Amino acid sequence: MRIDVVSIFPDYLAPLDLSLIGKARRDGLIELQVHDLRAFTHDRHRTVDDTPYGGGAGMVMKPEPWAEALDHVAAQTDSRPTLIIPGPGGQRLDQALARELARRDHLVFACGRYEGIDERVYDYAARDFDVRIVSLGDYVLNGGEVAALAVIEAVARLVPGVIGNADSLVEESHEDGLLEYPVYTKPEHWQGRSVPEVLLSGDHGRIAAWRHEQRLQRTAARRPDLLPRAAAAGAEQLAIAVAAPADIGELLTMTHACWLKEGIANRTLQIPAQHETLQSLTESLRDWTTYAARIDGRLVGSVRGRLQDGPAGAGTDWHIGRLMVAPDLHGRGFGRALLEFIQGAAPAAAASYSLMTGAGSEDNQRMYRRAGFRIVTRDDPPGTVTLSKRRSATD
Repeated sequence: MRIDVVSIFPDYLAPLDLSLIGKARRDGLIELQVHDLRAFTHDRHRTVDDTPYGGGAGMVMKPEPWAEALDHVAAQTDSRPTLIIPGPGGQRLDQALARELARRDHLVFACGRYEGIDERVYDYAARDFDVRIVSLGDYVLNGGEVAALAVIEAVARLVPGVIGNADSLVEESHEDGLLEYPVYTKPEHWQGRSVPEVLLSGDHGRIAAWRHEQRLQRTAARRPDLLPRAAAAGAEQLAIAVAAPADIGELLTMTHACWLKEGIANRTLQIPAQHETLQSLTESLRDWTTYAARIDGRLVGSVRGRLQDGPAGAGTDWHIGRLMVAPDLHGRGFGRALLEFIQGAAPAAAASYSLMTGAGSEDNQRMYRRAGFRIVTRDDPPGTVTLSKRRSATD
């Protein structure tokens, strides 16, 4: 890739000799030239600006030196370069744009200053260049050099060979619309803080699942605008209603997706939910009161309950089952909201609540314990734990 930068402060671009971009230049992966705009002036003061027509504060960069500078760059190539003019009114830089620009053979940056470049230069440049106005964000800088540095680094690191380990580009922030997961290194314990246990487990499946969930949580907390509406919504936006036969198809799909994860956590394919069918799930609507939670029409979770006899002398129990949240929406608080809802939906006759989860489902158990549930039996049936909670007078 070839990159040319035109600026009245060529020394501003010196950082491009540092780090991986500098190494890429030395290795011949990137050819970068910086041109001093004042070299294309012809008066003794090397003037590049003048007062604006129509009045107003500030100065405007003159068209003549810019035209000569761009002609000089265009004459050095047989291709049609892309001219990038940084400006707050342009297309906002994002990872998709960086990938697009990384596929170009020749980028040219025109770093404006003062009140900007004479508008006629944009039209003039379109003769030899594909002109793109690019913005870093909704704010104003003193000049285009800082923006050029940012765009060049974002683009150049995507050029094959610039980053030594290409796999490191795959899981970065914004590559698939999500922010990157948190990272840790040695020591394992520092200042009273420890590396999450899952990263020490050696279980690559659990680690991948944890990292994906962390990416979703971080994106929802820091950049909810990157997520679809359902993923960015809070638990207060859940619309929960009794499930109907028309919901069965979506419920079945979600059941299989959620209990696949549970099966991995518990190392088993013998969980009844993993073998649910349309017929068996439809029949379950007669035995359970099943609720479907939606946001903007999308099924995002479900839970069900039914009355059963509690332990001897304990009265009637409200048994909670199939509490599930769409895998891509974990960490939104939907599970806690559904758990609270199903307890509130218990008939007046219920004296207690109970539920069952996998012995290896540590996240589930943690949520239930925080809600006041306590483990009462283990391995009945094998590989499970049963938790219970007395119903309080305020429930």
